[in-house]
Amino acid sequence: MYRIIKKVILNNDVTMMEIHAPFVSRRCEPGQFIILRVDENGERIPLTITDYNREKETVTIIFQKVGLTTKKLGLKSENDYIQDFAGPLGNPAPINIKNKRVLGIGGGVGIAPLYPQIKKLKEAGCITDVILGGKTGEHIILKNNFSEISDNIYFATDDGSLGEKGFVTDILKKTELSYDLVIAIGPLIMMKSVTDITKKYNIKTNVSLNPIMIDGTGMCGGCRVTVGGKTKFACVDGPDFDGFEVDFKECMERQTVYDEKHICFMGAK
Repeated sequence: MYRIIKKVILNNDVTMMEIHAPFVSRRCEPGQFIILRVDENGERIPLTITDYNREKETVTIIFQKVGLTTKKLGLKSENDYIQDFAGPLGNPAPINIKNKRVLGIGGGVGIAPLYPQIKKLKEAGCITDVILGGKTGEHIILKNNFSEISDNIYFATDDGSLGEKGFVTDILKKTELSYDLVIAIGPLIMMKSVTDITKKYNIKTNVSLNPIMIDGTGMCGGCRVTVGGKTKFACVDGPDFDGFEVDFKECMERQTVYDEKHICFMGAK
């Protein structure tokens, strides 16, 4: 059993929790994820690690309440327990501190897994700029956290309530692209659009395919994707990959498999 040390409601949809998990906190790195079960009868879900504190033996996760499990998790309070918290899983993000000038681009809850990567790069002495996007200013999470580790920070919102009205790519197009590395994490279409731009300037771009993970161990095959012409699994080979090599068309088609309009029940009339 794993105790919830801290719970913060970030907005109506998104919650942050700090979990006491000594073994995970001891070994985890930016880019990795955990698998949790809320209770002994619950399903297993993967959630990316947002932060960790080795001294306090804690791991921070951020989740959006969209399904049964995340809604049940959201009902938990500080000092409550969750059944399982296994990890770290996946491979650490390919962070190279020789990249002295880095641009991080986060969209929606993808802002959460972007944070530990930018934090580690800033601690290594890199120049770190960030573009964060969301539906509204309220939906852009970790604004204060990123302000502490960013040399320049820009915001894009659908309604214009914070920063520029539009998409993160609108800001990217206006940016002087003199970066050694771009890290983009968010919806698949956002990451594809970012790589379409950065590829023109040949700026190495890492993306995270955590949005298509389901089982988290490679057994279900739900996160199978083509990277560099080869079959990969986001959960065991990633979740971070070279954005130029990812077949985003295939990824987005796979993500729609579980849409209601694509589900066909055998024997249904």
